[in-house]
Amino acid sequence: MSITIDPLRECMEDVLINGRDGLLGRLPYELGEEFDNSCRVGVVGRCSGRVWEAFEAALRERHPGLAGLLDWLMAQARPVFFNSNDPADRAWQEQQDATRSLLRIAEFPLAALAAWQRPQSKDAPYLAGLIPQPVEHSMIDHDVRVAGQAFGMFSEWQHASGVRCDIHVLRDKEGRRLEVANVNATPIESRLGTDMIYYHEPTESFVLVQYKRLDPERRWMYVDDRLLRQLDRLEEVAQMSRVPVKPSEWRMGYDSCFLKLAYWPRDDRSSRVEGLAPGMYLPLSYVRLLLHDECTRGPRQGQNARLLGYRQVERYLVGAQFIELVKHGLAGTVGTTAEELRLLVEKRIHSGQSIVLAAERSQESARARQSRTRDRGSKARRYAHEVFRQESLFGPDSVS
Repeated sequence: MSITIDPLRECMEDVLINGRDGLLGRLPYELGEEFDNSCRVGVVGRCSGRVWEAFEAALRERHPGLAGLLDWLMAQARPVFFNSNDPADRAWQEQQDATRSLLRIAEFPLAALAAWQRPQSKDAPYLAGLIPQPVEHSMIDHDVRVAGQAFGMFSEWQHASGVRCDIHVLRDKEGRRLEVANVNATPIESRLGTDMIYYHEPTESFVLVQYKRLDPERRWMYVDDRLLRQLDRLEEVAQMSRVPVKPSEWRMGYDSCFLKLAYWPRDDRSSRVEGLAPGMYLPLSYVRLLLHDECTRGPRQGQNARLLGYRQVERYLVGAQFIELVKHGLAGTVGTTAEELRLLVEKRIHSGQSIVLAAERSQESARARQSRTRDRGSKARRYAHEVFRQESLFGPDSVS
């Protein structure tokens, strides 16, 4: 039998528990007794929340240097529950799923961006509520105060009027760098949805996933005029790809844009989504075929209503299949420069989309990338984590 404890991180300070100067001595007598009774040899004990609250307060007072670690751990121990009736919570659900998908594609652990608390503003991006994981300072080799200037397309959004941009950067010991940006330019009431974009800089390739929500019980959605217009715009995006001329540029198809038809439970407390939200990934060209087939015709008499959902779509990609395709470079555009991507993202931001964008930068060869993605070893990947935030939100020149 094996036991896994996660998250488990090293405490970098010596903390006295027992004795005259120990933390337990700072607890009220009855709470100290409860703790002692829960720690009897041979018995699995459980302390009440009151014991931990008193212990946490004493720990923060005696060891202020551990505040960041405690914030990170407690955000995961006390997860936020989403309310599907709240527009802001629905947007954060989609952006959370996009963030988790990007981490899986780039093979960084989900724990890297797992600690989250609800931002003060409902208009803020999901990344605004993330608490960075404490890491070994030896892995951070430059001044984070100026690192934001190196982000290219990201840095200008941090200073744009009416735009909120939060950036988290993960770097592993092999030199790969994942820059994750979450950008909003419209208040929650005017927002049209969420786009996830993954850009692999060494191969100049990106994929775009637009989120659509299915009814959590019926598991389908109506195809309205707005979705049809969005499909037209996605087809324009797909034209950014050029014809492959090298073996490393070959893709399994010409689709670089996908819909993710996802659903979340109405009550997050009773059925919490821990990994990726369940749903189907549909390539754009496949969606067009579906909408011209009898399988998607709706029940409304005398109308051309169309439905997309599990009863209408027999074949689709699930999350693991989609991620493997992107991870191995088998899906995405060919020959898209960072400047072309920047212009695309700006256009989609100001059209009302919320963007979760990750750019992976490295000197990794195509062969090395394949070797890494095929490595199923259990060895933990070490990484550094940096945060850059633009604090102003929706000024007088905001887009509506």
